Amino acid sequence: MTAEAREAGPPPGSAMDGGRALRIALLTYKGNPFCGGQGVYVRHLSRELVRLGHRVEVIGAQPYPVLDEGEDLEGLRLTELPSLDLYRQPDPFRTPKRDEYRDWVDALEVATMWTGGFPEPVTFSLRARRHLRARRGAFDVIHDNQTLGYGLLGDLGAPLVTTIHHPITVDRQLELDAAADWKRRASVRRWYAFTRMQKRVARRLPSIVTVSGTSRQEIVDHLGVRPQRINVVHIGADTDLFSPDPAVPEVPGRIVTTSSADVPLKGLIHLVEALAKARTEHPDAHLVVVGKRPEEGPVAAAVERYGLEGAIEFVKGISDAELVDLVRSAQVACVPSLYEGFSLPAAEAMATGTPLLATTGGAIPEVAGADGETCLAVPPGDPGALAAGLGRLLGDAELRARLGAAGRARVLDRFTWARAAQGTVERYRAAMDCSPGPVPVRAAAPREAAPAAALPEVAGSHHESRTPC
Repeated sequence: MTAEAREAGPPPGSAMDGGRALRIALLTYKGNPFCGGQGVYVRHLSRELVRLGHRVEVIGAQPYPVLDEGEDLEGLRLTELPSLDLYRQPDPFRTPKRDEYRDWVDALEVATMWTGGFPEPVTFSLRARRHLRARRGAFDVIHDNQTLGYGLLGDLGAPLVTTIHHPITVDRQLELDAAADWKRRASVRRWYAFTRMQKRVARRLPSIVTVSGTSRQEIVDHLGVRPQRINVVHIGADTDLFSPDPAVPEVPGRIVTTSSADVPLKGLIHLVEALAKARTEHPDAHLVVVGKRPEEGPVAAAVERYGLEGAIEFVKGISDAELVDLVRSAQVACVPSLYEGFSLPAAEAMATGTPLLATTGGAIPEVAGADGETCLAVPPGDPGALAAGLGRLLGDAELRARLGAAGRARVLDRFTWARAAQGTVERYRAAMDCSPGPVPVRAAAPREAAPAAALPEVAGSHHESRTPC
């Protein structure tokens, strides 16, 4: 698409691809773009879908999505579908007052929390089902952003396309592996009980989009979805926002990462250990973590053990502009994750021209590219390899400049939100052409099933399947 065509916009009633402009419902049970990749996905994808000429209604629960605004985004709106917001700050795991309960879905939400589970995927799906059925005919296609709840099975009034970024079973296994004792393992199993539902629902969905080839294989292996029903549409970086700026001074020794401190999957503990090693040769090396400072846990203990209190800074709640300037100012951007389904932080750092040090966990190599060409790549969970990579980059300005330039070129060529939106619309149109119902699946065991009133009228064996048309 040329810049002139995009600026002129599509003819009335049509989209940039020449097809009919679509009315899209984009569902997200948790949409805050400042606390997770799913919120970032909803924000940027919705914007680019509207710029292609479509109308997008984002339907979300707390924390509500933050959507972009502008004269070219009149076709974008947010509909709030509130939960009881049981995990809000400053009173997470709260018990609602009696007058807060509206219906049996609210009671289910509280009861699941009381038993140590995570209710939001199933309860949001039930509320979304009720909302969509009441507005039958309002949408041409429904796009679910990894809710994978029972309520989204059956007839919703429009074809359903579902994005699975990666199976949450991966997170579950990593947390079980990191659990210190049987009590912690039992707690992890209770919290992730919703993944049983997500596996059943995924097998019944006719059209699944994922963000990388690695995630596609994980969905096949972990969720049992047939590969012909999964299509890869890469996501990307906002390359206008995340761009080089020579006016931002480089801070010697600065390393930047984005991480949830004590989520084992993110591998921050290994980067803390690597920083301690790297500082023996580069005393000015210091780490800025975009994320909440842990008051206790493995990362906090490691910071104290290695005497790094003055060498690690945690920042939270910064604006987009502040985040971009922070990444621009770093000599190294690091993704130490044990696994990623895509890794937006890697793509965004590369888009700024900041050299990237990343592990080979999950789909990160798909994004970051080859070791020594567009990044430095090291095995996941290896503090020594991370420390060696930090040392190489901090000590070699020429290497940093070469990798930074090659990284940005890779992102511009492969990973932009405009390309992601175009690929997603292709999946919408394919789903509308096929418009099959969900794949029948064996009923859930009684103790794990959603309430009968919530489930669609579908029966059969989970071994049955429909292939795309």
